[in-house]
Amino acid sequence: MDKNFQEEQFTGIIKFTPPLYKQRYQFIKDLVGKYKPKKVADLGCADCTLLWMLKFCSCIEELAGLDICASVMKEKMHRLSPLPGDYLQPNERSLTVTLHHGSVAHKDPCLLGFDLVTCIELIEHLEQSELKKFPEVVFGFMAPSIVVISTPNSEFNPLLPGVTLFRHPDHKFEWNRAQFQSWALETARCYDYSVEFTGVGHPPTGMENVGFCTQIGVFVRKYPQTSESAQSEKPTEAVYKTVFRAVYPSLKDEKYLQNAVVSEVIFTAQIIKRSLLDCFMSEHEEYNDAPTERKSRFQPSVKYFSEGLEKLLAQKSMEPFVNGSVVYIPLTTIFSFPKVNQLCGTFEKLCKLIAGKVTLSSDGSAVMFNTEHENE
Repeated sequence: MDKNFQEEQFTGIIKFTPPLYKQRYQFIKDLVGKYKPKKVADLGCADCTLLWMLKFCSCIEELAGLDICASVMKEKMHRLSPLPGDYLQPNERSLTVTLHHGSVAHKDPCLLGFDLVTCIELIEHLEQSELKKFPEVVFGFMAPSIVVISTPNSEFNPLLPGVTLFRHPDHKFEWNRAQFQSWALETARCYDYSVEFTGVGHPPTGMENVGFCTQIGVFVRKYPQTSESAQSEKPTEAVYKTVFRAVYPSLKDEKYLQNAVVSEVIFTAQIIKRSLLDCFMSEHEEYNDAPTERKSRFQPSVKYFSEGLEKLLAQKSMEPFVNGSVVYIPLTTIFSFPKVNQLCGTFEKLCKLIAGKVTLSSDGSAVMFNTEHENE
């Protein structure tokens, strides 16, 4: 069942730009941008498009999807897997994505503790018995800080060609604005939420009285959930079946952080080494061309570093140096570079992460490079 395809058929004459389903998803993205939730669950996630869009929101650390139709989720769930680039450049945040097969009429502890729960074009697909249980599951049991529910506005239907009763054959009902608002206000009252009404899909000019094509209720919990209420009557038995789980590489995982730090240390050291050798060769040529009386007082230096490097290496104790065929680059110099500093936080952390991974001097104070084969 492709809700988006069916919807585009019906709204073909009334052009929504962007398409209506994209406007709904953008509404959620904007809400996420405003409230910065860390844990978001999408009930009735279908082909996982909304979850795929939300995985790029930097504030989110956990995404969960639930749908009664496992086959629909499985068709597109591969999009939620990490890409090769995610391993090459791990994000600073952690991110876990999980998909569950089950009904919104059932309680499962795996969906506890979420900040935002979205129900986009879901409730109209529920049987009366499921709709009756739905508020207790979402608002009573899950009790997130914010719940967003969208549903068709039946007052808009006369403007949609081809719609006789409902917009989709699987819809069990479609409410007008008064019906939806009555249900939403009563639900909010029962579970200590406030609710505001809006929508997406503006009507044509002159038909504003029918309201939005999609009506939306944004529920916000009035009081923080206490630990006592959070634990009361919470079943521990799992009833959903997990069909997908992906854990993204993150710099919060020391394995990935170590790889990133070692790579950045080697990269930074190579840049310093190259710059040092270039200026060393330049000074060597200058020395050979100098008059005899100047050679005795000629001292190689690092004054030919680029301006950025020169500032970082201003202190004599931080200067890299060449001894025979070996270049020594002090760790204090490398740590002073912003990217290394940002990754490690402390000098002690830097030393710990590169231990055994990078060739260091005997006292462990500098990175060493052998230049014997530099020009081969």
